[in-house]
Amino acid sequence: MPKKTPENVQSENPRALEILSAFKSFFGLIVIFAIASVICVRNGRNLFLSAGNLGNVARAISENGIMAIGMTLVILLGGIDLSVGAILGLTATASAALLVSGKSMLTALLLVLGMSALFGMFNGAVSTKLGVQAFIVTLASMSIERGIARFWSGGQGVPIAYGTGPGQVDPIFQVFSLRIFRTETFTGVPVPAIVFLLLAVIFSIVLKYTRFGRHVYAVGGNETSAFLCGVKVDQLKITVYTLCSFLAGIAGVLHAAQQRQGSPNDGSGYELDAIAAVAIGGTSMAGGKGTIVGTVVGALILGILNNMLQLNNVDNNLQLVLKGLIIIAAVVLQRERKK
Repeated sequence: MPKKTPENVQSENPRALEILSAFKSFFGLIVIFAIASVICVRNGRNLFLSAGNLGNVARAISENGIMAIGMTLVILLGGIDLSVGAILGLTATASAALLVSGKSMLTALLLVLGMSALFGMFNGAVSTKLGVQAFIVTLASMSIERGIARFWSGGQGVPIAYGTGPGQVDPIFQVFSLRIFRTETFTGVPVPAIVFLLLAVIFSIVLKYTRFGRHVYAVGGNETSAFLCGVKVDQLKITVYTLCSFLAGIAGVLHAAQQRQGSPNDGSGYELDAIAAVAIGGTSMAGGKGTIVGTVVGALILGILNNMLQLNNVDNNLQLVLKGLIIIAAVVLQRERKK
């Protein structure tokens, strides 16, 4: 009888290992939730589990989660987009500036989201047609977007004051910062969290059940083979980068509504959070493997971790260090699973 080795066990139980791998992120979420529930207690009161705090976590996760959905698509292709945080800052600034100038909400949203999509199209086109690495293109795009936002706002934040007079914004824009389904004992669900959930469901279905989704996985797994099978690789990449920036633009609009202002400095470092959520959720940084569900779980883990550190007054700079270490750990674990 042959001796069992790890390789033999893997070949005998591929389905079991696949399921275990898929649920690792869920196990991590349960663990981090349990830790936060235990250590965030003050004077006999659980700060983390309070309805208000959980609503704040959902609200905070939504922006990063929406950007992480787009980042998932890009990373599944084997690419990267470092400009999503700058897109958020630009679209938040543009939203505030356009609304304050008297533009209707519909006009402002169309202009802002169209602009964000054009930047994504630019990233994809330069990367594919000119052969410039996505890392370089999106890094340069990040600088361009920050510069435009600062030029547009004069380097200052653009505050939003609701009302009907000159320089005031139509109160309907507040809908993006509200909580709905409120009761006497429940603080309600933040609208941004609902937008995040809807987008996650839509793109999860798209990736799993459409030809577009199959092509994304195919190109990320083996671009040459996908091309030989008839996949329009360049067109697919441009579409994916466009969607990524478009989603970052949605996050920017929600950010402006929640913060009641748009600032060219908004979104700084958010690209790191989006990449971390994708990596923690199990998407391969080499492309070809990953799910939107995993990214949602990754965003939840990162959001709960951030909230737990804030409730315990951990220095913000240390939080940045921890995020960087988490990304490294997630990538190392991915490589270990492939061995």
